[in-house]
Amino acid sequence: MSEKEVILTPEGLAKLEQELEDLKTVKRKEVAARIKEAISYGDISENSEYEEAKNEQAFIEGRILTLEKMLRNARIITNEDVDTGVVSVGSTVRLKDLEFGDIVEYTIVGSAESDPMNNKISNESPVGQALLGKSKGSIVDVQVPAGVIQYEILEISL
Repeated sequence: MSEKEVILTPEGLAKLEQELEDLKTVKRKEVAARIKEAISYGDISENSEYEEAKNEQAFIEGRILTLEKMLRNARIITNEDVDTGVVSVGSTVRLKDLEFGDIVEYTIVGSAESDPMNNKISNESPVGQALLGKSKGSIVDVQVPAGVIQYEILEISL
């Protein structure tokens, strides 16, 4: 089975690399010290500090493996890869909600980099999927749980 390609911007790559470095150099040491301290309390069979630290250690190691896999399968999208004629990963898109008249702006990113609170939406999200390949002036129907939202693409930029 082939591993899934992870699409990242240079900014997203740097963020994941920083998280991985922090987990390996800081968090691992912190949790190891907590485990050592918890063991010093004696009987680990009824030691909640030990159990909590071991659970955190398992989470950290799992996240490290996930990040390493993502970075191994990363494809970096640069500004040179983005065609502002159509929406693609790396595009910033200004949209008008045709029902309410609201103007929104999203940057289309890979799922690993998605951050809806900062208007970075995944290319795999309903809005992201609906926008991909469309050009300025296009009317796009987006199927969402509440129904269908219609957007007009006002601008596509880097």
